[in-house]
This record gives sequence, structure tokens and C-alpha cells, in this order.
Amino acid sequence: MMGISGFEPTFLVGLEAICEEHGPGLAALGGRRLTGFALVRFVEDGDWFADCPVILHFDGIQAEICHWKLDELSIGWNTIDTTAAISGWEYLEQMPAWSDTDERLQPFVGQELREVALLEWWPSSRHDLADGTLAVEFIFDTGRFHIANALDENSIDIGEAHANFVRHRLGRCTQPN
Repeated sequence: MMGISGFEPTFLVGLEAICEEHGPGLAALGGRRLTGFALVRFVEDGDWFADCPVILHFDGIQAEICHWKLDELSIGWNTIDTTAAISGWEYLEQMPAWSDTDERLQPFVGQELREVALLEWWPSSRHDLADGTLAVEFIFDTGRFHIANALDENSIDIGEAHANFVRHRLGRCTQPN
């Protein structure tokens, strides 16, 4: 998919489905160091192509996070080959390539991950198109970031999550914390 070697996403919808399928794997990342990451950027201008998966390396485990459509999330494990060129884009004006540079994620490299949580978007006062969408939050001693659904692409946000997110600690996925 998208010309990315090994990328065969399984998009799921909703907290229960993600917890059941990926909760234990995400929780098991706790205590591991973030050893690197990879994003797809366009070679010509360096812009991040946020439609592609965000790859996080934790001491030999590769987590692959990709949001799609309004509420779908795929989490993969050790399947994407970031050393392989991204193919099938030759007819476009810009060429995507894997990159290990990002000013938001770089400060976390080398740090031990303390906890992973799922964040569920539920604004209290109004209906929102994003209701129920999920983000994956990574918590370190010196800070945190989350990868969220930016309505058909990924976003990377640093710091505390917006107040409209309900935090679900893994291991207790059905209970907000």
C-alpha cells in the first residue's frame, strides 16, 4: 500500500477493537527505550507526508501507526521495511522517502518509555465529527507525545493532550483515567 514495502494495514475502529488487538503489545513497550523513528518526507522540500505511517523503534520492536479516514487506526508490528525505497510515485512531481529527522520526536530518542495510553476524543459540549477517534500516547520522564487522527492523516502532538481527550491506560482500556 502506498508503495511502502511491507505495509499491509489492518484498520480498526473504536477503543474496544484497538484494545483487544493491540493493547497488550502497546503496553509491553513500557520500559523500552525509543531508539529511533521514521517518517515519510518529500525529497524535494522535506515536508512530512502525514498520510503515511509513523514508525517508532523501541529496543528491537517496531511500532507502525497510521490513521486513515475519519476514525480508522492501523497499528502494525515489525512489518515495514524503512530501508526500501518507496515505489510507485515516479509519475508525481514529488518523491517520498523515509526520514529519521523530526524536531518533535528527536528529543525523545534514547529515553525510556514509561507508559502508553490510548486517547479517545469526546468533547463534552457538542457533537464533533471526530467523536470517538483515537490517538496513541507515549509517556516519558521528560514529556509525552501522541499520534492522533487529523481526519484522514496522522498528527504528532507534544505535551499534554487536549482536554477533550479521555485517557485510557492500557491494561484498563475500558476505564478512563
